[in-house]
Amino acid sequence: MEIEHLEGAVEALLFAVGESVEVSAIAKAIGHDTETTRKIIRNMMLKYNAKDRGIKIIELENAYQMCTKEEYYDYLVKLALQPKKAVLTDVMLETLSIIAYKQPVTKLEIEKIRGVKSDHAVNKLMEYNLVQEVGRLDAPGRPLLFGTTEEFLRNFGVQGLDELPELDPVQIEDFKAEAEEEIQLKLDV
Repeated sequence: MEIEHLEGAVEALLFAVGESVEVSAIAKAIGHDTETTRKIIRNMMLKYNAKDRGIKIIELENAYQMCTKEEYYDYLVKLALQPKKAVLTDVMLETLSIIAYKQPVTKLEIEKIRGVKSDHAVNKLMEYNLVQEVGRLDAPGRPLLFGTTEEFLRNFGVQGLDELPELDPVQIEDFKAEAEEEIQLKLDV
C-alpha cells in the first residue's frame, strides 16, 4: 500500500507542475532519498508503458515530466483546432457596450465610465476579436483608441453601428443618478 500511495503522490506532483521536476525536489516532497524516488518513478514509467494509457513519464537529465504519448497527439490537435466559444461576462458586456456606443474610445475613458480598471476586459474582447485598436488619440501619450470589429457586428446580428438600439434618455438619467448615489455611498463609508 505504501508504494501505491507514493506513486500517487509522484503522479500528483508531476501532473500539477506540468513541466519537468528535479528528482531531488520530488524526493524531498515525498520524504524519501533520491535513489528510492528514482526507483519509484522508473517503476511508474514501466506501468504507464505496459498499459494502454494516454500519458507517460519521461526522464530529462536529472528530472522527470509527465506528458502525452505520441500516438495520442492527433486527438490533442483535434481538440486544439475546435473553435472556442467566447463567454462574455457582465464586465466584458459592459465594457463592450461602452466601446460600441462611444467609439472610438480610449481605455481611460472606458475606465472613467465604469469606475474601475478595464485592462482585462478590453484584452479579452480583443482576443475574441470583438474589439480592435482603431488608432491613437492626438493627445499627450497618444493613447490607443478602441472600436468594434466586423466580428462584433456578425455576433450581435447588426449590419452597422447605426442599427444598435438607441439609448433611452430617461434611462440614461436614471443610470447617472444611480451612479452618483453609488459614488456618494462609497465616499460616506
